[in-house]
Amino acid sequence: MKRSDSARFRPQLGPAALVAAAFIGPGTVVTASLAGANYGYALLWALVFSVIATIILQEMAARLGVVTQQGLGENIRAAISNPLVRWFVVVLVLSAVVIGNSVYQGGNLTGASLGIAGLGESGWFPLVPAQWVPLLLGLLASVLLWLGSYKVLERVLIGLVVTMSIAFVVTFILTDPDWGALFSGLVIPSIPTGGLLTVVALIGTTVVPYNLFLHASTAAQKWQSPEQLREVKRDLYVSIPLGGFISIAIVATAASAFFGTAATIEGAADLAVGLQPLFGDAATAFMAIGLFAAGLSSALTAPLASAYALSGVLGYERNLKGLPFRLTWLAILAIGVGIASLGIRPVSVIWFAQVANGLLLPLMAGFLLWVCNREVLGEWRNNWRQNTLGMLVLLVACGLGGRSLASAFGWL
Repeated sequence: MKRSDSARFRPQLGPAALVAAAFIGPGTVVTASLAGANYGYALLWALVFSVIATIILQEMAARLGVVTQQGLGENIRAAISNPLVRWFVVVLVLSAVVIGNSVYQGGNLTGASLGIAGLGESGWFPLVPAQWVPLLLGLLASVLLWLGSYKVLERVLIGLVVTMSIAFVVTFILTDPDWGALFSGLVIPSIPTGGLLTVVALIGTTVVPYNLFLHASTAAQKWQSPEQLREVKRDLYVSIPLGGFISIAIVATAASAFFGTAATIEGAADLAVGLQPLFGDAATAFMAIGLFAAGLSSALTAPLASAYALSGVLGYERNLKGLPFRLTWLAILAIGVGIASLGIRPVSVIWFAQVANGLLLPLMAGFLLWVCNREVLGEWRNNWRQNTLGMLVLLVACGLGGRSLASAFGWL
């Protein structure tokens, strides 16, 4: 009895840890660093809000996956009978998740490369020629994905999440934060002058559409019975807040080191280097380790999520060793390595992906809310609380999508 009771309450990381690994990428590190450097602790509440919104959406996606034993893409195919509407969604998923992730993959590999470069400069790791780092990371990610083992991927990504947690939290502690201002920023919403777009960016880096595909598919792979939904929630309520805590630590680190000073930063690499004269080599090294883990985790999850999404909406088998599945993630990795190695910035493709993502997020949030009220979920359909919270998140998703579109068309 004691053993079973302890197992019941022991935190168990699983598919939700993959979601955390996915949204704590170099883009999140950069956004969080700039938020802390420019606005101090004032915008931490936005991360608390984004964690809550992510939990609401990801819970619906995971529940859908476990109950139906299908991913989000397969559920879209099954639920949408109109061929024109279905193909519109297929094209949108292809544009936002597959093409978009191909481009963003270059940023993921570049972020991990900057982490390795930071380790080399701090003397904690042999300096690797910058042009070789994306290729080496791409090969590492390819080997792990080619193994076709969900258990291996889960363990590696959980390890990366734990590494990020230790690295960023230790860096955060070394910078000696203002605890009063930190707790005030967490619980008192405020938007300093010019901070609205940063609030939207902080939420947008956490609430992302391709994680819905990733979570539904991996949850269906790990759990086979609705009776296991309690385990799904335990995983969700540990992993997603842990990811949010990492983001909070990054914001607080930047706030402690740069807010109110004359120094400026443009990205996470500047933050890592800037910590050295203030807090020593250890702070720089831990920040660099965290940045490397963030880049590699996203380099694994972005191709994986894209393969799940495309396989689902096109009706291919959701098999990690299947040829269509492997070709999808392999193409995304190859494009990402090329972009990162050559320093290319494909502006027009990024614009296209931004537009597609702006449309996809509210559409997927709306679809989840709709399908989680249908008979396909039986007794596990949404209750009134879940619907109320889901509607609020849908409104947020519409706002985030509108912001993405406005930015893409130059209206911001």
